[in-house]
Amino acid sequence: MTTSTANAAAAGTIAKEAIDAAQKHLRDILSLAIRYAPPRAAVVVSDTRCALAVALTEAYRRCLPAATFIDFDAVAPEAVLAAFATLEANDLVILVQSTNFRLEAFRIRVELFKRRLKVIEHPHLSRMPGAQALHYIESLAYDPGYYRGVGYALKARIDKAGMGVVDSGGERLVFASPFEPAKLNIGDYSEMNNVGGQFPIGEVFTEAQDLEAVNGRVRIFVFGDTAFRVNRPEHPITLVISKGRVSDVLDSTPDFDQVLANIRADEGEVWLRELGFGMNRAFSRERMVSDIGTYERMCGIHLSLGAKHGVYSKPNIKRTSARYHIDVFAVTEAVYLDDELVYRNGAWQV
Repeated sequence: MTTSTANAAAAGTIAKEAIDAAQKHLRDILSLAIRYAPPRAAVVVSDTRCALAVALTEAYRRCLPAATFIDFDAVAPEAVLAAFATLEANDLVILVQSTNFRLEAFRIRVELFKRRLKVIEHPHLSRMPGAQALHYIESLAYDPGYYRGVGYALKARIDKAGMGVVDSGGERLVFASPFEPAKLNIGDYSEMNNVGGQFPIGEVFTEAQDLEAVNGRVRIFVFGDTAFRVNRPEHPITLVISKGRVSDVLDSTPDFDQVLANIRADEGEVWLRELGFGMNRAFSRERMVSDIGTYERMCGIHLSLGAKHGVYSKPNIKRTSARYHIDVFAVTEAVYLDDELVYRNGAWQV
């Protein structure tokens, strides 16, 4: 980040240099990940409520000069739906959102995928002002060699592993169980029903086949609070996990206590479910953004608290009563699958 770029971010604008970088990253996403090319149609729906949304929209204008651009706040919802209705399978919709667009009962991404449209979604951009916007732009860089090489290597090791360990600096969380087949979010949609999703990308995730085989302790340095924002306590919080549930918490904070209280009030106990292998090198313990859904891609381990995890079914958890999926981020010193070290010094070793 140059001084001029940093000064512009601090002033609430985004410098041309950063928009130029966004243009390059988005062009790579369009061609390498989404595999979009004219003459297929493209519709970009955006707003102007924050500097990052304005900057990304400008970058898309440069990449897609023939696309239809719609200012979400300047038209009626019917006009947006009418634009979608003109599209055919394999056309592209891009959503650049300072918050999260609502079209009454129309669940935008779900409905667009049903129509076999390609979708790129950038939500909650207003949560990432100033320097965070520059981190977000950097996180859009698409390196297919890294994401696909490391992503598929991690999946292969996860799928064959009989157990795993997360070392969070003096504390060990042990997954004494094989894992569910790992899922990939690496910009390769060749084997998937839908093309696209929420950006930035960079994650391989799974969970223990036997949730009750997860025991030990894990230190977390960030959690998603009740406003879906990154909450970083002054000191890491230690979770004690017994038979897959949070049985005790050390060095907690009032905000984290509230998260746990909400889960217990509605679900009775606090399950630990997702084991996420974040891959996006733009984010780290030092380089953060406030939006929890974006920061989830951080290079390292994240876990989920609460019974909800729609990708995997468990016989002892009813989907109808599972309400919470709260991301927490482990201090990640090392990760082992069986006896193999797969993470050390802030990077995946595969």
